[in-house]
Amino acid sequence: MKAFFIDRYGKHNGAIGELPEPAVGVHDVLIQVHAASVNPLDAKIRTGEFKRVLPYTLPLVLGNDLAGVVVGIGSAVTRFKPGDAVYARPPEARIGTFAQRIAVNENALALKPANLSMAEAASLPLAALTAWQALVEIARVKQGQKVLIHAGSGGVGTLAIQLAKHLGAVVATTTSTANIEWVKALGADVVIDYTQQDFADVLHGYDVVLNSLGANVLEKSLKVLKPGGQLISISGPPTLQFAQARGLSWPLKQVMRLLSRRIRSKARKQGVHYDFLFMRAEGTQLRKITRLVEAGVIRPVVDRAFPFESTAEALTYVEQGRAKGKVTLIIQ
Repeated sequence: MKAFFIDRYGKHNGAIGELPEPAVGVHDVLIQVHAASVNPLDAKIRTGEFKRVLPYTLPLVLGNDLAGVVVGIGSAVTRFKPGDAVYARPPEARIGTFAQRIAVNENALALKPANLSMAEAASLPLAALTAWQALVEIARVKQGQKVLIHAGSGGVGTLAIQLAKHLGAVVATTTSTANIEWVKALGADVVIDYTQQDFADVLHGYDVVLNSLGANVLEKSLKVLKPGGQLISISGPPTLQFAQARGLSWPLKQVMRLLSRRIRSKARKQGVHYDFLFMRAEGTQLRKITRLVEAGVIRPVVDRAFPFESTAEALTYVEQGRAKGKVTLIIQ
């Protein structure tokens, strides 16, 4: 089969070539991939940024989102059958959606929303599950709470705004001048133009902040939280709890503890809680997201769709950080 893979780490590595067909375990579903999405995570994996915590074997097929059609099932699979249109974020140990076919454990899968194209569906799993696990699972956002979502025009931000609004929150976000009206249309109640204002000077008394930006924004986010509030970051730094949950080695656990010591200490002094989120594949949550999509509560935002042959160009485009919503690959 054709796949986009790397045989060594580096920013510009990777090419489309022939690889063996995926092995299908008893709990696996073999999927003909019709579309995949390109995430900043894919670019970071390609450079080797996560090789200590995600020790992949090379050659490695990149890709963390997919939509496609079931073409085979393992002997123990009960929820899917050939011909089903599905979508998923594969478990992190078995990524590889930049390929014509992939085998995915059925627990990570859900039926594709009926009202979406393959490209639209492929744009959702990783970003939507990130938003869900941050706002529903960790923060437990309630009616009337105030939530700040940084980078509201990004892949996670566009979906987090919609989900937070559905949960009944008052939603603030940060974005550039060009995107102000656009993020308001997604549901943002308060929009901070970061080219004109400092969000920390304007926003106060917030219950939750979802951060996807750098260390400076992370620390300033503490200022907008009220006592008992939660700062959730998907861009780090990782914590000792994250390392323990992943079963990392003792030295790596200490590294994680040290990396997050500054922000944890500052959060503790202000009476708020800091969490690092590295989202996980979860078919049960994805099925709940499907219902929201089919009800029109959440809609995907696709910036550009690239042909499979332009995967390297798509990765470069995502690395530039200017996409509004998600970037997809059309594979079939």
